[in-house]
This record gives sequence, C-alpha cells and structure tokens, in this order.
Amino acid sequence: MKDKEVLKLVGARIRVLRKEKGLSQETLGEKGGFHFSYIGQIERGEKNVSLLNLAKIAAALDVNLIQLFAYVDEDPKIVESDEEVIEIVSILRKSNPEKIHLARNIIKEIMGVEKE
Repeated sequence: MKDKEVLKLVGARIRVLRKEKGLSQETLGEKGGFHFSYIGQIERGEKNVSLLNLAKIAAALDVNLIQLFAYVDEDPKIVESDEEVIEIVSILRKSNPEKIHLARNIIKEIMGVEKE
C-alpha cells in the first residue's frame, strides 16, 4: 500500500466518524484543538498527521484510536461509499416502521437477497 493511500484511507475514516457524530470540521477542530482547515487536509489525505494528533482527533470524536484505522486494509471504494450508507441510515431513522420494512425489501430485491 502506498503512503498516500494510507493517508486517504485514514482521512476518509475520520470524515465518516465525524459525520456519524454530526460534527462539522470546525467543531471537530475546536474539540481537538485544531483549525478546521487542518481537519479538511487530513480528511482529504493531504497531511501526514502525527500519531499524537490522531490521538487528539480520536478523543475529540470520542472513539478509540484503533477505530481510525478500521479501513486501512479495505478497498478505498468501500470507504467512499460509507457516506452514502450513513445518509441512507439517517433517512431510515426518520421513517416509520412500515417505510423501513418496504425499504428493506427493496434493498433485498436490488441486492438479490432472498426475502424472509
């Protein structure tokens, strides 16, 4: 794995965790003691962030440091799709049980999974 790939994967993971927590780059930066533009550079894989700063970011996200590396061995396409999965889950959380059941059946049909 190339150096830049690791930076992009960890940055993408930080972005996913930040969005899961409902935080802006600015808010995460404030919580961790960083400028929001630095957070953006990390998320885009432009900065080779130190381990100490990663620990501060993990603390600001209220996650274990190891969670920032959850996707290091994964395909970058999976990391990029996490944002879409988070959006889908967010939509479903605002829906009633009937619509959730319907959405589940549609997803199963699209993915070729047998219905119960």
